[in-house]
Amino acid sequence: MKAELQSAIADAIGGGFQVANVDGVGGGCINRAWRVRGVSGESFLVKSNAAVKVEMFATEAEALVELAATGAIRIPRVMGQGCAGGEAFLVLEWIELVSVGDAGLMGSQLAALHRIVSGDGRFGWRRDNVIGETPQANGWCDQWAEFFVERRLRPQLAMAARGGASFENADLVLARAAELLSSHRPQASLLHGDLWSGNAGFASADGAPVLYDPATYFGDRETDLAFSEFFGGFGAEFYRSYEKAYPLDEGYALRKALYNLYHVLNHLNLFGGGYAEQARRMMAALLA
Repeated sequence: MKAELQSAIADAIGGGFQVANVDGVGGGCINRAWRVRGVSGESFLVKSNAAVKVEMFATEAEALVELAATGAIRIPRVMGQGCAGGEAFLVLEWIELVSVGDAGLMGSQLAALHRIVSGDGRFGWRRDNVIGETPQANGWCDQWAEFFVERRLRPQLAMAARGGASFENADLVLARAAELLSSHRPQASLLHGDLWSGNAGFASADGAPVLYDPATYFGDRETDLAFSEFFGGFGAEFYRSYEKAYPLDEGYALRKALYNLYHVLNHLNLFGGGYAEQARRMMAALLA
């Protein structure tokens, strides 16, 4: 892929580029990642996977471009995307990241992102994409309850059933979800879509918050907040700052559990293991 990467990066930066060395980057469980250094000292992040995953990278690139265009929060610049040597690849701006920074600023910037809404108020996105490696349907819906039940929960439950995970109360959970969301009227906010600490950081050069690895669509902003809390969250200052900039609606605490069921089901479909039992507990709590 060396020649293809050189060409893609050269086209993106508007000049010559020659690869000096390539180093593996850890942290991901789906794609391979590399830091590609040029002979002049510049660096880029390259993600790669099997050639059949080229559309996965295409949707990621499109989401990154859309998020970056808002100017609400820093997003890695897309430098190129394509296929070479049997591999699909995505080339991004290299940003040296640290895990600690101004969490309050990240909260207020996320709130600014969420104030960007779809032009016609509908929920969805212009194309389907993935969350992790799981297909994520984004067909437009006028009502949030319909979108979340039909585009989020039902496909994950069907995938789990095909994989051998049985949920006897699945239909009751879908009905309960529709009931819980029937009176909720959120705006169709532009979302990161897969917001947790593993997909966020701070630029070491200036401390700017950075978001990456999105699963973008227009939906209820509470879904981003809910999943951000699931694996430990971003700290109290992040949530205080977000709430000050864009107060959450009444009932968020109950909806949070419902929204995170989607991610637990997705983790079940991606990784198996104990996520089935966790999903069962969450379903039982929602029905209770």
